[in-house]
Amino acid sequence: MAVNARLKSIAFGILASSLLLGLYFTLLTLISGWPFARGQFFEFWYFIVSLALGFGIQVGLYTYLKNSLHNRVRASGVLAVSGTTSTGAMISCCAHYLVNILPILGVTGLVSLVGQYQIQLFWVGLLSNIAGIAYITGKLLKSRM
Repeated sequence: MAVNARLKSIAFGILASSLLLGLYFTLLTLISGWPFARGQFFEFWYFIVSLALGFGIQVGLYTYLKNSLHNRVRASGVLAVSGTTSTGAMISCCAHYLVNILPILGVTGLVSLVGQYQIQLFWVGLLSNIAGIAYITGKLLKSRM
């Protein structure tokens, strides 16, 4: 049973990482085309892959925690917040290019701000991942005592 729960957790983590990367490539391709999405990935791959892996680890840990505690402990809030931060940081990589298609909606200033601080947003996403992983790991360790 424990091996089954571990394999399920690993599978969910890999799926979550893959889905986040898929979302990244889909959004950037729709916004600016495949060559641009590929170029941005190659420029910032170390951030993007780290964010996706951190999110996948959190999902895997959360799945394992949920299975081991049978829904007695709720850790979904931290997973949702850090997962959203990871996604936001990845998308911010190229959000400044939305200026080309969204000026009529009045979000040009916001998009410019996000584009200007994309590296800082990557770091916020990575720190959120670390915090989420630490929190869920702490809950797992507590549940074993």
